[in-house]
Amino acid sequence: MKSVVVITGGANGLGRELVAMLSPKHHVIVLDIDGHSLSRVAKKFSAQPFVCDISNWLAVESAIGEITQKYKKIDYLINCAGIYLQGQLTTNDPKKIKKVFEVNTLGTVNLCRFVAPIMKKQKSGTIINIISQAALYPCESRSVYHASKWAIDGFTKSLQPELAPYGIKVIGIYPGLMDTKFLTHSGFKRNMDSAIHPEEVAHLIEFIFKLPPHLTIPEIGIKHLDHY
Repeated sequence: MKSVVVITGGANGLGRELVAMLSPKHHVIVLDIDGHSLSRVAKKFSAQPFVCDISNWLAVESAIGEITQKYKKIDYLINCAGIYLQGQLTTNDPKKIKKVFEVNTLGTVNLCRFVAPIMKKQKSGTIINIISQAALYPCESRSVYHASKWAIDGFTKSLQPELAPYGIKVIGIYPGLMDTKFLTHSGFKRNMDSAIHPEEVAHLIEFIFKLPPHLTIPEIGIKHLDHY
């Protein structure tokens, strides 16, 4: 019986790579706010699309409700969705600051909030939060983005002992700079010569899928060797 995998931010970047990798062997459901790209990706890889603003808990509740009504379970939740912001705090637009926390932090919390009861009932499941090396180290001119990721680092580590008694794994993955359009979508540019490729992170997640039920990897980082 195929596993049911829910991926947020699946229309682009790492999320899209995961849809491509996992859809041949699993029922993959893709959540994204970009309806056009979402439709294209879902059609190409035979995944089920849901246009969803993950910062809106009502939209998340509705999407997860429809998914469980159809599939009766959720085996994996992979939280990939995120947006970027950099610059001196005093120059950051307050509306953009709010949006970063709504998507990066609240969005992940919302998905976990509505998927956890389903996994508790199953007494099994895996939640993978794609966090960032930004959750581990401070960086000047990226305070808001880093803060949004530090929050999810603490959330993930606190959720691990909360859900472990129900047979649920909660795993934090901390990628370094990836060669995707993540930064350019937010209006920023950076040299990608030493960026890791999203498929390299996807293969790490594929390995996690193969772990036996009694084993977990609470947190794991992956980055280019040059980024020390």
